[in-house]
Amino acid sequence: MEKPQDIAKAVFDTVSNSQTAIFRTDVGYAIVGQTAGAIQKIFEYKKRSFNKPCGCFGSIEMFREMIQFTTKQLNFVEAVTLGANLPLSIVGRYDPNHPIIKNADPFVLKNASKTGTIDLLMNAGPIHNEIARLALKSGKGVFGSSANMSLSGSKYDFNDVESELRDKVDLPVDSGKTKYDHPEGLGSTIIDLDTFEPFRIGICFDEIRKIAKEKFNIKIGKTVIKP
Repeated sequence: MEKPQDIAKAVFDTVSNSQTAIFRTDVGYAIVGQTAGAIQKIFEYKKRSFNKPCGCFGSIEMFREMIQFTTKQLNFVEAVTLGANLPLSIVGRYDPNHPIIKNADPFVLKNASKTGTIDLLMNAGPIHNEIARLALKSGKGVFGSSANMSLSGSKYDFNDVESELRDKVDLPVDSGKTKYDHPEGLGSTIIDLDTFEPFRIGICFDEIRKIAKEKFNIKIGKTVIKP
């Protein structure tokens, strides 16, 4: 399973079979599932509070179909992910009639969304991007979070992922070190599309902030939105 496409298919097949997997994204190792049982296990494995939703592993194509956006919001997301080729997470309002939302188990949707919004990760590496393509094609989302014990920080090398997680998931995939890392152990930068304020000041934040200012006159502050 050396090719990104092969790894992605193995991960997608695993989560489609109600199981869990760990794989490398550009912004850190991720732990993912698709069904209620798998998502519940992920929260339990990580000792993660159910008050903190997990995210959806997506793409710009998924964004265009599933997220309700303005022209300005779309242009910003495209400039970051397509124009600058940077990873980005957004919190945006989803279309409740999109297949990925409609096909999600109610337990999964409850724990992967908040007040009609969802965290969508985009452009996070070839494995991630292929998983997102398979998800969009099938209409069945892949959900999860960083592969680390809660509050311990993102892991940028498979060997740094705690054994409590590596030994419990059904498919742990070691693909070496990630493209990016962060001195504070943070993952992708997360931007609230409604306000253009950060939920998390993470990887590539300064570059994303500069694009917003120079191309769209959007001033992204350095104060994190409280959940």
